[in-house]
Amino acid sequence: MLFWKSLLALPTAWRHRRKISEQLFEIGNASLLMACVLSLFIGGVLALQTGPVLVERGLSSVIGGVVGLSMCKELGPVMMSVLIAGRIGSAMAAELGSMQAYQEIDALRTMNINPVHYLVLPRLLAISLALPMLVVFSILVGWTGGAAVSALNHDIGVSFQGYFQNLREVVEVKDVLNGLAKSFGFAVIIGIVSCHQGLKTIGGPRGIGRSVTKAVVNSIVLILIMDYVLTRVLMVFDH
Repeated sequence: MLFWKSLLALPTAWRHRRKISEQLFEIGNASLLMACVLSLFIGGVLALQTGPVLVERGLSSVIGGVVGLSMCKELGPVMMSVLIAGRIGSAMAAELGSMQAYQEIDALRTMNINPVHYLVLPRLLAISLALPMLVVFSILVGWTGGAAVSALNHDIGVSFQGYFQNLREVVEVKDVLNGLAKSFGFAVIIGIVSCHQGLKTIGGPRGIGRSVTKAVVNSIVLILIMDYVLTRVLMVFDH
C-alpha cells in the first residue's frame, strides 16, 4: 500500500526536488568510499578464488570475462544493495521511527502535509537514482580489483591487457543493464521497507531499535528473494 501511495504521489515530486537532492547527496556521496573498498576487494577475491582453478584447466585467459560477468550481473548489484540496506535503510527507518515515536508525523498531518509526499517520496526517488549509479561505480572498481589481482598474482599471471581484452569480448552492454535493472528493483525494496518500518514504529527508543532491525533484515531477505525472481525473468528476456 505504501508503494502504491508513493506511485500516486509521483506528480508532486518536482515540488520536493530540494529534499530529493539532499537525500541523493546523503545516499550517494556518503556511501562512495565504502562502495569503493567493498567492490575493490570483491573483484580481487573473485579473481583470487577463480584464477588458480582456471589456470589448472588451461583457461586462464577467460578470467576477465568471469570476473566481469559476475560483478555486473550478480555481485555488484547484490552486495551494493546489502550495503545500502545496512547503511541507508537503517538511517531511513531510524529517522522516520523517531518522528513517529515523538508524534512529529501527527503534527505534519495536523498541518495538512501528507507524510508520504513529504517524507517517503523524496527518500524513495533518491535511493532509486543513487543505487544504480553506485552499482555502475561498483562494477568498474570491481573489474579493476580483479585485473590487479590477476596481474600481480604469480599463480594467475594474466596481464591487464589480456584481462580487459577478454572482458570486452565476453561482457556486453545488456549484461550491465541487467545489473542496473536489478539494482533499481532492490532500491525500491529498501526504500519502501525502511520507510514502512519507520512509519509503523511504536514506543520510544526500544521501538525505534526494533524498527531499524526489522528494516535491515527484511530488506536483505527480500533483496535475495527478488534477486532470484529477477534473474529468472531476465534470463527469459535474454533468450
